[in-house]
Amino acid sequence: MIAATHVLVTGGAGYLGSILCEHLLDAGHRVTVLDSFMFGQTPLFHVCANPRLEIVRGDARDETTVRKLLKSADVVIPLAALVGAPLCDRDPFAAEAINRDAVRLINRARSKNQLIVYPTTNSGYGTKSGAQFCTEETPLEPISLYGRSKVEAEEDVLASDNAITLRLATVFGMSPRMRVDLLVNHFVYAAVTDGYIIIFEKEFKRNYIHIRDVADCFVHCIAHRERMIGKPYNAGLDAANLSKEELALKVKEHVPSFFIHFSELGSDPDKRNYIVSNQRLREAGFEAKRSLDEGIAELVKGYRMLRKTQFGNV
Repeated sequence: MIAATHVLVTGGAGYLGSILCEHLLDAGHRVTVLDSFMFGQTPLFHVCANPRLEIVRGDARDETTVRKLLKSADVVIPLAALVGAPLCDRDPFAAEAINRDAVRLINRARSKNQLIVYPTTNSGYGTKSGAQFCTEETPLEPISLYGRSKVEAEEDVLASDNAITLRLATVFGMSPRMRVDLLVNHFVYAAVTDGYIIIFEKEFKRNYIHIRDVADCFVHCIAHRERMIGKPYNAGLDAANLSKEELALKVKEHVPSFFIHFSELGSDPDKRNYIVSNQRLREAGFEAKRSLDEGIAELVKGYRMLRKTQFGNV
């Protein structure tokens, strides 16, 4: 096991970061967050009482700031990103600068003794058939600017020393910086607030993982770095390789009044279709444990506190 360390998290006030920082602090680590707070929210209020947390308002593209914060860090987790194809398509120059170039900056500026744990996305697997499991050896064929920028950053990270990358499945679950555009979160939001949904290309498959399992996975990577360094790892829930139809029907089990229309006309602009093997991560000692049912129940409770608000990503 690795002793408590100082972890620099860029984008630490985001959907994932606000949960990850909580878990890192609970594990005894010291945490510095660099975030621009671009969405105007305050998702770290719940951990501000912890004296091991430092918050820096700034931009992950600012080399002076990044180099200064890296000086005292043992581990860096670059979460700062424009996440999702729609947001990246809205501002492609910023997407490349934040998702790829800012990660390259960190990778170039850190010392060989500093561990980098970089989260990319398993959307890089693109439009596979959904019939055969994608492993870390499966060629990456991203179909969006978001996917390409993340894949290019991962290539840079894996070509360097002291690096681990996590190819995250589609994340679900409640967060202080909530997002309702992620697929599970969106389906449950539609069930609770609208009561209906129209789904195109119902057979398209994807893998999912609870946000707190992702946070626990980062903590595991820090603790077991010696056995994991130098490789990418798919990070998902083995029991949650589901089609959109299967996911919608699972949500309906929790919200029986949910009306689902599977449309044969029209198409979904998101053409991703793949299932993923998480065996390598399991062999490294970590396995996601929070079920899709638990996550849906959590989301239903959370959404009952919300009206239609700003919790999207575009």
